[in-house]
Amino acid sequence: MIVESPNKVKNISNYLGPGYVVEASVGHIRDLPQPSQLPEDMKKGPFAKFAVDVDHGFEPYYVVDNDKKKKVSELKRALKDADELILATDRDREGEAIAWHLVQALEPRIPYRRMVFGEITREAIQQAVQELRDIDDRLVDAQETRRILDRLYGYELSPVLWRKVRAGLSAGRVQSVATRLCVERERERMAFVAAGYADITGTFQPEGDSAFAAKLSQVEGRRVASGRDFNDDGTLKTQNVAHLDVAAAQAIVAGLQDADFAVRGVEEKPYTRRPAAPFITSTLQQEASRKLRLNARQTMRTAQGLYERGYITYMRTDSIQLSAQALAAARSQARELYGPEYVPDAPRNYTSKAKNAQEGHEAIRPAGENFRTPAQVSGELRGDEFRLYDLIWKRTVASQMHDARGTTATVRLGATTADGRDVEFSASGTIITFRGFLAAYEEGRDATRDDEGSGDEDRRLPQVVAGDALTARDLAADGHETTPPARYTEASLIKTLEEKGIGRPSTFQSIISTIVDRGYVWYKGSALVPSWLAFAVTRLLEEHFPKLVDYDFTAEMENDLDAISRGEAERVDWLTKFYFGADGPTTSAVAGGPDAPAGDGSAELDGIKGLADDLGAIDAREISTVPIGEGIVLRVGRYGPYLEGPDRETGELLKASVPEDIAPDEMTVDKAYELLTTQSEGDNVLGQDPETGRTVVARVGRYGPYVTELVEDEPAPEPVAEGAPKKRAAKKAAKAKPRTGSLFKDMSVDTVTLEQALQLLSLPRVVGADPESGDEITAQNGRYGPYLKKGTDSRSLESEDQIFSITLPEALAIYAQPKTRRGAVAKPPLKELGPDPESGQPVVIKDGRFGPYATDGTTNATLRKDDDPETVTLERAAELLAEKRAKGPVKKTAKKAAAKKTTAKKTTAKRAPAKKTAAAEA
Repeated sequence: MIVESPNKVKNISNYLGPGYVVEASVGHIRDLPQPSQLPEDMKKGPFAKFAVDVDHGFEPYYVVDNDKKKKVSELKRALKDADELILATDRDREGEAIAWHLVQALEPRIPYRRMVFGEITREAIQQAVQELRDIDDRLVDAQETRRILDRLYGYELSPVLWRKVRAGLSAGRVQSVATRLCVERERERMAFVAAGYADITGTFQPEGDSAFAAKLSQVEGRRVASGRDFNDDGTLKTQNVAHLDVAAAQAIVAGLQDADFAVRGVEEKPYTRRPAAPFITSTLQQEASRKLRLNARQTMRTAQGLYERGYITYMRTDSIQLSAQALAAARSQARELYGPEYVPDAPRNYTSKAKNAQEGHEAIRPAGENFRTPAQVSGELRGDEFRLYDLIWKRTVASQMHDARGTTATVRLGATTADGRDVEFSASGTIITFRGFLAAYEEGRDATRDDEGSGDEDRRLPQVVAGDALTARDLAADGHETTPPARYTEASLIKTLEEKGIGRPSTFQSIISTIVDRGYVWYKGSALVPSWLAFAVTRLLEEHFPKLVDYDFTAEMENDLDAISRGEAERVDWLTKFYFGADGPTTSAVAGGPDAPAGDGSAELDGIKGLADDLGAIDAREISTVPIGEGIVLRVGRYGPYLEGPDRETGELLKASVPEDIAPDEMTVDKAYELLTTQSEGDNVLGQDPETGRTVVARVGRYGPYVTELVEDEPAPEPVAEGAPKKRAAKKAAKAKPRTGSLFKDMSVDTVTLEQALQLLSLPRVVGADPESGDEITAQNGRYGPYLKKGTDSRSLESEDQIFSITLPEALAIYAQPKTRRGAVAKPPLKELGPDPESGQPVVIKDGRFGPYATDGTTNATLRKDDDPETVTLERAAELLAEKRAKGPVKKTAKKAAAKKTTAKKTTAKRAPAKKTAAAEA
């Protein structure tokens, strides 16, 4: 039996018994290679551009990944002693494709069958063995279509970005749309105009009862304007409201000092609230973000571990249904823990909105026939794993409980001001009389701007009736400003993508990870802030390829892929329309058949073929320019964003780099001018270098303050001697750059002296020579701080001052110590976790040159970006070590050997319908 993850092997082996050998493929084993990795004889053929032959049925060319060749060999050896192969990869379309690729790579001569399961428990595994099936070619087709689609999209569109924005950029079918959403929201924030308004609050005391707070709601019969009454340009949506400023509100407060308040009316209505449906992938990511502060990557990694260890069901699903077994378990636990009155007579059934069911057949829930409560797993799970399991358990159980019920009451009270104006205040409160599902769980929500009325739930108001007199106190006028639309968080972006039908459960995490890793968005707290680079890329796509970033068109592509997975659409025909357009060759022609008449023009797109062939209409400078105001523009350049604008007094053109931590909506005219003047005119001329005669200045750059020398007025180099390599010498002279040096942390542009600047420009400083080896020892400043260097051996220094003060004996003493990370004192392990389940050796977390890593003394595995060394569990460390062992040692091979015959054979195996592949393209 072959599964995907090595972490599943032990449990599944125990459940199946000695008649089975369980191995792991460690994810995908084959994929489309980069064109540069194709064999030499294929680099000029039909596969040369995409590793896909677009002219003959979009036939893909697959190769076994270099780091999986050893694994494939191991699996082939294991097959020799087997009488049957069971492919137990994950139950989604990616898992189906991996199963198909395993068959193609292993070429088994024994019967093979497909096995799927939703949870890793003894009952589920043993049942799944009895329900084996064939590989589903429709799911494999859909995955292959998606893979080829993303390759075509990325390889046709990315070169446009390279030539018109910046080299090395990427475009993607979904990542570009997700980036556009973030950019559009930031544009709304940049265009937003704040509006001021005021309100009045007070405390009111009925005779013989408790006081309560109320807010001014009407003046002379007109509703008082609140934040939601204003447009984003600061204007009112309707004029039929009373817009109060602070002065007007204070005048009303003054006029109510001696007023008589009375209750004018009390309205009551029943309150009912239904529980949320069980988790699917997207709602789990959203709720974990709101409640646990986990990003999508952390959530899915934690859920993966819980699934593989048998605690929850499969975590990539868009189904909100629960099995009959799960319904019974949830209802039983709710009845046992909260009482029979909390459980309805019949199970609650939820209907999935997703038309396609291939991503999963059940919601995310605790595994097993009888759910284990959080208390029962508290001794086994720690940190994020326990918190996420607790969240999943509560949501599942709550989904089978009664509605929360109660009463919502609104009290209206009023008075007349001294100048005769009628004013009315109101207060609302909801009394929960039966908590129902709230006893177990309450769904979180995303923050919204100008959020009003929150906090009323379970707020009790006094028993009053119309006409009751009230005593007012603490009347106060408060001024407010409207706020711009909130930036997307991971939770709200996933929610929006899901609402628009963009992406699928298995892709939400990778979408966000991609746009962050590619520099299109960055985090400011939990908010996703688009970079200026994202502005340039999005504008280019919107203006020149609008269909490719159209939300409806992207969603329709997702639906089409789902149709292929259901057998309702044909892969080659769909790819033909997408790539060649409706007027391109017909399906039969692309598949190698005779030519046929052109299409009927019904395709949504004219085809993406050759997008980068004619880019003359794209003005690269215009695309990368964002007007700020008053003649100031921001440009996205090769080395980052920078400002250009005129000096307000002289009109001289000024330029300035834009610091990376300034969000686009913070780039006002005043902020831009501040940067222009401090950077462009802020050059602090320190004097001349007595040796070279060059002027030395201090200035602020994109990466902080530094000193440099001006070389514009240098005389031309002397003529090169006859017979010397003139071109090389001239080229070297032309490339001569001025010396630069970053300021130390305790220096500033305004206070640094010429003497200090010359010291910085003189670095690296020669400390002396090692008397034993004769190697020169230098002191210098680097990216990670001050350090010594002797040949290739570097040692860290404790402070920047040591660069100029350290002596040769002191340097030799440092080199006499055992080398540790950047010369630091050897440190004990960061954490001891216990014995590794595979090697039996103690696992510890250490701090290495490239960051923290797990080790059992033999195998080292670097922790991932989201792994916290302080909270990482033994299970997580064991998972990383198992993955590292599965990959085997990294072999260094000569280029010639690697280029020769290391790729897999071209796949030509016939089947219905085609060949299959891997993950999302850039």
